Amino acid sequence: MKPSPSPAIPLWLKVSYTAFMAILIPVYWYHYGPTNFLYFCDIALLLTLVGVWLEKPLLISLPAVGILMPQTLWCVDFAVQLTGGKMTGMTAYMFDEQKPLFLRGLSLFHGWLPFLLVFLVFKLGYDHRAFKGWTASATGLCLTAFFVLPKAGETLPDRNLPRNVNYVFGMDDAQPQTWMGAELYLVTWIALLVILVYLPTHFLLKRICPTPEQAAAKRA
Repeated sequence: MKPSPSPAIPLWLKVSYTAFMAILIPVYWYHYGPTNFLYFCDIALLLTLVGVWLEKPLLISLPAVGILMPQTLWCVDFAVQLTGGKMTGMTAYMFDEQKPLFLRGLSLFHGWLPFLLVFLVFKLGYDHRAFKGWTASATGLCLTAFFVLPKAGETLPDRNLPRNVNYVFGMDDAQPQTWMGAELYLVTWIALLVILVYLPTHFLLKRICPTPEQAAAKRA
């Protein structure tokens, strides 16, 4: 009988990540409410949590193809804001002194999650189905944010509740974009995400990462 592959992800990493999520989930839920978990980055966090324990390549490949590039933009925007400039406004909340420092500190996961996902996808292999899967999921999340959730600039009873989830009304939560009609912007935004973000990331991961079968063979 052929022995099963050894675990790809060390136990200490699984436990550490789970401990972080055990803190983040209730804190975010209390301060931001449940709709905050509809952001792409938070969906990625949750998929990664399940993925590290089940060691399923698809569960890791989905967030990898979806958020590697956007999280890089987040990091650049944060660095620009940190030096006193302004780029997209997407990290302005990190400098809102009315939000607890600990709460803002938890959002620094945007800086290390991409590196973790790259490590995991190399260990488990890149599942090529991730591009279609994430594209479908992201489209559904954008439509939900546009038609159901609060718009950019909308006045809410709790200022911490998310507005403009997944930037479907523009990059600034304080005010909607004015370049084009809201519906046209939504369609354009989804198309740009697919063509300029998900597809290039898919091709890059497909090129540089092992397949799940190759990764499993190395561990056998």
